[in-house]
Amino acid sequence: MTQMNLRRSVLWITRTAVMTALLVTVQFLTASLGNQYVTGSAVNLLLAVSVLTFGFSTGVTVALISPIFAFVVGVGPAFPPLIPFISLGNAVYIVAWFLMGFLNKKHSPAASGVGNKLIYGFSPVAAAVLKYLTLYAGVVLIAVPYVLDLNEKQSALFSLMFSYPQLLTALIGGVLAAAISPTLKKALKFA
Repeated sequence: MTQMNLRRSVLWITRTAVMTALLVTVQFLTASLGNQYVTGSAVNLLLAVSVLTFGFSTGVTVALISPIFAFVVGVGPAFPPLIPFISLGNAVYIVAWFLMGFLNKKHSPAASGVGNKLIYGFSPVAAAVLKYLTLYAGVVLIAVPYVLDLNEKQSALFSLMFSYPQLLTALIGGVLAAAISPTLKKALKFA
């Protein structure tokens, strides 16, 4: 492995570890508030910042492994069978951000002027809708009725938690990430 490749690998591992640790720490700190909207928005903000600032591989890795670490420290999903569904929802969120960013590249015909702003403005909405649909299908339509052994009250609570609040928190986090990521990316280039 060349010196440059080693440096890139160490940098990738460091960025990915820091973003994962930051995400789990934010979950830990906001969990005491008992507000799904605060915690969920913060999680989605950090997921989107991961991909927008550090790239696809960091973003998707953080998306996939953060629910595992959150469960281990006691702030993640209450039931281990939910981890794959949450990881998948997070990964879909990252892929949507990545694809919207791909459409927004300078070499894309749609990237000039108004088209560029429309794609960038639409990114949080598209990513939020896709994450919501993935989580709703996975948790509400599959996990709650077929995987988890829940009573009626618990089923209703989980179905609610993984319905429209997921859309709202993904949208809030995405809008905040779209607002701060360009500045963060510029600042990190000077670090």
